Amino acid sequence: MRVPARLLPFPAALAASALLTGCFAATEATGTDAGERVRVAMMQPPRSGLSPLSDDAFKLSRWSTAETLVKLDADGDARPALATEWKQSGRSWTFTLREGVTFHDGTELTAEAVVRSLTRAAGASPKPRILDGVELTVEAVDAATVTVTTAEEDPLVPQRLSSPQLSILAATAYRGKTVNPVGAGTGPFELTRVNGTSSAALDRYEDYWGGTAKAPGIDVTFVPDGTARAAALRSGEADIVEAVPVSQAALLDEDLITEVPMPRTNTLYLNTEKGAFEDPALRAAAREAIDAESIVKGVYEGRADVAEGLLGPALPWASGLREPVRRAKAGDPDGRTITIGTFTDRAELPEVAAALQQQLQKAGFRVKLEVREYANIESDAVAGAFDAFILSRATVLDSGDPAAYLYSDFASDGSFNISQLADPAVDKALHKAGATPTGDARRQAVIDAEAAVLATDAAVPMLHERVIQGDAADVVGAAHDPRERELVTLDTHVK
Repeated sequence: MRVPARLLPFPAALAASALLTGCFAATEATGTDAGERVRVAMMQPPRSGLSPLSDDAFKLSRWSTAETLVKLDADGDARPALATEWKQSGRSWTFTLREGVTFHDGTELTAEAVVRSLTRAAGASPKPRILDGVELTVEAVDAATVTVTTAEEDPLVPQRLSSPQLSILAATAYRGKTVNPVGAGTGPFELTRVNGTSSAALDRYEDYWGGTAKAPGIDVTFVPDGTARAAALRSGEADIVEAVPVSQAALLDEDLITEVPMPRTNTLYLNTEKGAFEDPALRAAAREAIDAESIVKGVYEGRADVAEGLLGPALPWASGLREPVRRAKAGDPDGRTITIGTFTDRAELPEVAAALQQQLQKAGFRVKLEVREYANIESDAVAGAFDAFILSRATVLDSGDPAAYLYSDFASDGSFNISQLADPAVDKALHKAGATPTGDARRQAVIDAEAAVLATDAAVPMLHERVIQGDAADVVGAAHDPRERELVTLDTHVK
């Protein structure tokens, strides 16, 4: 059964109704299978025509239409997907392809197809994020084996190849200047139609190598307005809704929403190079002044997690490895003036800044705020123009590994070192984490690097964000993925 409609306050209902009129009507079933298609309301429309070489790749992954050589488990370790096994020899990794895989156009998965897709990605401009700074070449050994070689030895090659931006598509996808994924994937659902930035449709692919999908298809509508997305779930017009705004969650039946911990931390970066926070004692004073719990309750309405470290509950292994960190003792701010920067693009951050201003003034600082759009403030933040900066930061990049984030943000030569940190102990720990082979040893090295960063008070983690997903009462098997790579899977269906 569909979820019955519930009443909205009249102005909200009117606005949502206007936004939703006709939204789902254009995505009628394209197949003839029995059963109900899964209707999905997504937040962001395609930005690059669903090219897998852009962030649109994550949509293809969430719809289970495009697949990669490997996938990641909950710990971020590589597991078989289109490749069944792999082995490393120095700078080269050899991957054995899965037998019996066909693309949605009926052609077979071969080493030639893998070489084509990965070579196109490696030569793209701009490159997929996961290949930033990575020189990668791919060669076919035989019809079922490929070798991936990097300029420098890289223990993360399998994890990199799990990125949705490195999906393997049929030759038909590459006939034009842009990559067209329609009818070219290998997943349980075939992308059959894309209506610009308004909707998309997928049908079950009967010859999927992993079995038969339980749903006959997926109808996707792009609904940027958060109120309208929530209304679609409430009224029964959508079965799955991504990114329900915190302000709308309270209006929904709690049984219909799931809060998924995100690998994203709201952190106060402190400028260690100049100004008040060049003094470790004043950095410690700022850390002790911050009441993150009140920010979680007041700004996020309790729908976030108070931070214990830079890495949060989306990385479940982190808390079990973490040990207490020795930090400097707090000094007296004595009226020192500091300027905190942040941006408006994430609606909660200006509110977080206002709360921090009150907390730090209570501790003895004089606090000025500077709030702009992110595009107009990023360069100043990276250049160290502020005494402190509030950032909502993804702590795992496309590889599923946090070592790259830690290096980027806290190494002395890191490309995103807002704290201007240059600490030999931190650099040593970060280099060790980056060079350690994947698995338990690397996870421990990452936590050791986190501890080295926290010991400097260059960054004060405040909270870990959650995303709120809405699933109708008759939806079974929808994925709740912190990395936002899965949503509708082989097992997802409507009762």
